[in-house]
Amino acid sequence: MKALLPNLTDKYKIDLVIANGENIAGGFGLTESLVSELFKMGVHIITTGNHVWDKKDFVNYISKDNRVLRPANYPSGAPGYGSIVVNSPAGIKVAVLNLSGRVFMNTLDCPFRTARAELQRLSKETNIIIIDLHAEATSEKIAFGYFVDGKASAVIGTHTHVQTADEKILQNGTAYITDAGMTGPSHSVIGIEVDQIIQRFLTAMPAKFETAQGDGVLSAVVVEINKDTGRATGIQRLQISYP
Repeated sequence: MKALLPNLTDKYKIDLVIANGENIAGGFGLTESLVSELFKMGVHIITTGNHVWDKKDFVNYISKDNRVLRPANYPSGAPGYGSIVVNSPAGIKVAVLNLSGRVFMNTLDCPFRTARAELQRLSKETNIIIIDLHAEATSEKIAFGYFVDGKASAVIGTHTHVQTADEKILQNGTAYITDAGMTGPSHSVIGIEVDQIIQRFLTAMPAKFETAQGDGVLSAVVVEINKDTGRATGIQRLQISYP
């Protein structure tokens, strides 16, 4: 991120950088210091998912900084924020909404119904609304994209660590991709040392996983949105090797 992000923001004239950061602490959770590093690198908003509570100390921090989101469909009383409305550096008001799926995931409140209520509320402040749907099942993500088509500017899927090749602009103007992919070690099994994962499959024995080392890859999407209509006009996948 530190090496590649500045050139990307210049090349694509990026107004707002959103990163799903739930795995930045060695693959499991977030820490205050690592979040601070991401912000210094040029990230504006950090979204999360099912690993948001992995580092217990972070539970207290997440309520203090509304730029770090947790899924909005956590039950009432959970700490933190599920959405935010910010002014981009260019002065454009943008809403970011974080949601979690439920298929093969922890059982939370319905993301579809939560999105409906949140979109009604957020649309009173801005017509540019970007959603990170952190979910396992492709069917759930695709159905959700059609559910909010024309009501959100973009639905960016996260969680599987594997970038999908189905980026598109839906019929009513919502940019969609099932998964943006992983930023991390390229020679790995979704970020973890290859041999450790193979042994897990061979033996079915529990083991401590470690983040793989070596060359990296940055996976992302660039979404272009009409600031007057809130409709997406373009979406492009990026997957850049480093070094």
